[in-house]
Amino acid sequence: MNYDLLTGVKWYLVFLFSTTFHEAAHAWSALKLGDDTAHRGGQVTLDPTPHIRRAPFGMVIVPIVSYLMGGWMIGWASAPYDPRWAIANPKRSALMSLAGPAANLILVIIAAILIRAGIAFHFFESPESISFTNVVDATASSGMFFPTILSITFSLNLLLCAFNLLPLPPLDGSGALLIFTNSETAEKILTAFSHPQLRFFGLFLAWKGFDYVFPSIHNFAINLLYLGVEHYSL
Repeated sequence: MNYDLLTGVKWYLVFLFSTTFHEAAHAWSALKLGDDTAHRGGQVTLDPTPHIRRAPFGMVIVPIVSYLMGGWMIGWASAPYDPRWAIANPKRSALMSLAGPAANLILVIIAAILIRAGIAFHFFESPESISFTNVVDATASSGMFFPTILSITFSLNLLLCAFNLLPLPPLDGSGALLIFTNSETAEKILTAFSHPQLRFFGLFLAWKGFDYVFPSIHNFAINLLYLGVEHYSL
């Protein structure tokens, strides 16, 4: 499959920062809520190095291979936490789980603000056709570097936020379920969700089902982004 090296570099820069920001949010929130496990592991940082060191396959190999094979990037990282703390503090643990998707949502909002500002100042314009990597176009007076970066940031972080909110292990949405439990129930849930077979099945189910869900989520977000902009077509 043909691929653009420069676009691949843009993809990786956005992927690296977005994933690092996601995991740093987990680690920072855990620290503030009483678990310093990730902090002791050096995860409370926007420096991608400790996150790459913890998950080199998901942070380097898989993103590059997925781009070469499909023209887009996927991968993963993780922040450690103390399961005993999660069992003793299920509601705090749930908030820690939600911090990662919340971080991605913040990046979606920032990208949206910058896109709308760029349109207002005539640096950008709404494209005739929207795609994952082409949410906004450059005007004749500006280059495509920033529009592509913002497009990928908007779409990828929307995907990371929505996907991780699915209530299936090992995704963050499953950890968020603890907000409705006490310590005894939290222990049973965490024990069940730690089984490799269940985690694999949950990830498989989430991946298959998300293909049907995300296009509608993306279209909804795009229409919110371009609300009130004339001559826009999706």
